[in-house]
Amino acid sequence: MSDRAVTLGQFVLQQERMHPEASGQFTSLLLDVALAAKMINKAVIRAGLVDVLGATGTTNVQGEKVQKLDVFAHETIMRVLGSTGQLAVIASEEDEDIVQVTDGMPIGRYVVNFDPLDGSSNIDANVNIGTIFSILPRLTRTGRGTHEDVLQAGRRQLCAGYVLYGSSTMLVYTTGDGVHGFTYEPSIGEFLLSHPNIKTPKRGRIYSANEGNYAHWSEGVKRYVDWLKCDDAETGRPYSARYVGSLVADFHRNLLYGGIYMYPGDKKNPNGKLRLLYEAAPLAFVAEQAGGAASDGTRRIMDLAPAALHQRTPLFIGSPENVAEAQSFVQEKHAGVTSDRRTR
Repeated sequence: MSDRAVTLGQFVLQQERMHPEASGQFTSLLLDVALAAKMINKAVIRAGLVDVLGATGTTNVQGEKVQKLDVFAHETIMRVLGSTGQLAVIASEEDEDIVQVTDGMPIGRYVVNFDPLDGSSNIDANVNIGTIFSILPRLTRTGRGTHEDVLQAGRRQLCAGYVLYGSSTMLVYTTGDGVHGFTYEPSIGEFLLSHPNIKTPKRGRIYSANEGNYAHWSEGVKRYVDWLKCDDAETGRPYSARYVGSLVADFHRNLLYGGIYMYPGDKKNPNGKLRLLYEAAPLAFVAEQAGGAASDGTRRIMDLAPAALHQRTPLFIGSPENVAEAQSFVQEKHAGVTSDRRTR
């Protein structure tokens, strides 16, 4: 059977046979994530024809406007995953607190943290959006799941990935054994293996950042972005600026082509804006498994131990050489850094 004919279900079962310690419950949970993604995808592609566009008129725990499609995606994932018997507790970017398994349901061995619809502010403009998910082992042994189960460092993740809804819909995930991408084939209702063993280039020529925040950045971040724009043939500069404004979309492009995505802390948001549990840690796991890197400017994202459900973090993620270069600027204490300081 060729790679392009392998469904997600077949691939996951093949991987399970290669790893006898793998759990059938875990396999089932991953396939349930894919099922929820199919349901969300159906709503996304019909968004302009049914009443799921626009804002609800409310704000979420992050203080952000809630879109109707946000609510649909959140409720769909909660409904699908909450009824499987595989989970002890779920945490969503849209909820203020954790959601424990309801009474009468089996309490499972796993935890899921997720962002139901990343980039939702772009929904009405028909820009790519996505779902980000993270699967962790339960830590507590008795009773229903607790905050302790959810608040784990990224290095403890068993699986992480994202679904990108766009011109084609893709599910990309890792279980710590490489990164694999599956493209949705609507005619048969299946995700098919299209990008096996994704490897990100060691260096890319793309940078992705919201330069509207430039005035609020630290001097180190400003110098780095200015350096990327300088004309220097030896280091392949200037780089190309590409910024969609949907984290999943920007990350996915750079994962394939190489480059760096940046959302640093600034004067307005010293701790950054991206959520550690729901965005940074899952994508950091994917990046590292593809040969990339992820940092908050000084520390590896995967090593950060969250202290709160909606903890935020600066994020520099992408090709390893680009991330290392960005870190060197961010950590530079002297203002007199020149454009010839760093070379290829």
